[in-house]
Amino acid sequence: MKALSRLFIKFYQKYLTVLSYGSCRYYPTCSQYALWQLDNNGFFKAIFYTIIRILKCNQLFDGGFDYPVINRLKKNQNIKYNKIKIVYWYVPLKNGKFLVVKNREWKK
Repeated sequence: MKALSRLFIKFYQKYLTVLSYGSCRYYPTCSQYALWQLDNNGFFKAIFYTIIRILKCNQLFDGGFDYPVINRLKKNQNIKYNKIKIVYWYVPLKNGKFLVVKNREWKK
C-alpha cells in the first residue's frame, strides 16, 4: 500500500501539479508532507495526517511551516559502523513526539 501511494504521489508531483498554478500555503507542500509521513509512520496514520493537512490548506488558515510529527523513532535492527547518510532530522518535542525535518542535501 505504501509503495502504491508513493507512486501516485510522485505521479501527481511530476505531471498534475504542472496543470495548477503551483502555490502552496505550507512548507513542505502537501504532497511532500504525505511522502514524509509515509516514510516515518504507518500507512493508515500517514493517510489520516495527510488528509488533515489537505483540509487545512485553504484561506481560513495562515499556512507557514507545518512539519510532520511522529510519536516514536524507528529502531535500526542492523547496526553497522559505516558512513551514514542522514535523510531526516528528528527534533524532539514534549511527550515523546518528534518533528520530522528532511535533510536538504540528501538525494535518493
